Amino acid sequence: MKTLTEKYMETRQRTEHLCEALQVEDYTPQSAVFTSPPKWHIAHTTWFFEEMILKKHLPNYTVFDADFGFLFNSYYNSIGERIERHNRGLLTRPKLERVYDFRAHVDKAMIRLLESSPNEDINSLTILGINHEQQHQELLLTDIKYTLSKNPLYPKLYDSNFVSHYNSKKGWLNIDEGIYRIGHDNHSFSFDNELGVHRVFLESFEISQALVTCGEFMEFMADGGYKKAEYWLDEGWFWIQENHITQPLYWKQEDGKWFQYTLSGLEPIDKSTILTHISFYEASAYAQWKGLRLPTEFEWEVASNQLDWGTHWEWTNSAYLPYPKFKTAVGAVGEYNGKFMINQMVLRGASSATAPDHSRHTYRNFFHPQSQWQFSGIRLAK
Repeated sequence: MKTLTEKYMETRQRTEHLCEALQVEDYTPQSAVFTSPPKWHIAHTTWFFEEMILKKHLPNYTVFDADFGFLFNSYYNSIGERIERHNRGLLTRPKLERVYDFRAHVDKAMIRLLESSPNEDINSLTILGINHEQQHQELLLTDIKYTLSKNPLYPKLYDSNFVSHYNSKKGWLNIDEGIYRIGHDNHSFSFDNELGVHRVFLESFEISQALVTCGEFMEFMADGGYKKAEYWLDEGWFWIQENHITQPLYWKQEDGKWFQYTLSGLEPIDKSTILTHISFYEASAYAQWKGLRLPTEFEWEVASNQLDWGTHWEWTNSAYLPYPKFKTAVGAVGEYNGKFMINQMVLRGASSATAPDHSRHTYRNFFHPQSQWQFSGIRLAK
């Protein structure tokens, strides 16, 4: 079994490994408000360990740079002022080398702390920090993909395109009505939004064992799916009209053939592959067109032990709300999840960009319903 120090270093090294394919020019641009530059991600995840652990628990720790707290705090109001989110791409300074020096400085101090005087509080915060960085590893991939997709050269970053996945099962899974236990039992790591095991009653339902493919979604498009208001939630219809959405994110038609931008460049769409980069609004409209629906997050969790999942986040028809026993932690850690429980929808599962050992049946991801840039797909229910 790996020690906590080994897990820490493995996570930190994976982040830097993901960045090895980047050119120095790739580290700074911010292509949308909802994305962050790679330089900001690698600095913010480091700031988390310095701010949440080292400043409080390592005697005589020297803060690397007093300005970094302002530059690389994300949304922690209790910690202090921070740069506005949409200005993260303006940080041409500090230089990239200094950000990597910051990582080395913090890693050295963290290893010294973990190997000298760890306690339950330090260990739990370190595990939280590891999982926090794993979340940012996925965001790093999805954010840089969005930025590179704006480049007319459609640059290749990795050999893997992260989208060539196929269903291994077909048909429908039947789940009987009954009372089911939902949530994490707290015997291993979870985020606080998963805690509070509780019971829910579910009517009998069926859930698809396969996710919607690109070819199936093309049928929706060919039938005028993006042009028929009857399939869309009102906010979704307004969203596609206002933003001129006529196809999934990264899709491009040339000479009657469909292509999509991937992390390995612009590639022809294989109709048999699982659809990805789809918003909740699009998922809901497709389900309505099919005469079906999206599963709730509770239906998904109950069925998940019998489903194949993990290559695409799966939209559910559940709003992101607290479980009955949810409690907000004291201090900055309490800002991690609870304050975002409004106007967002739950996704379940994991994706091809999710870090290894970072998925579980109870994991509750959440994004605004118009979000497309994550590796998200559609599983239907009835």
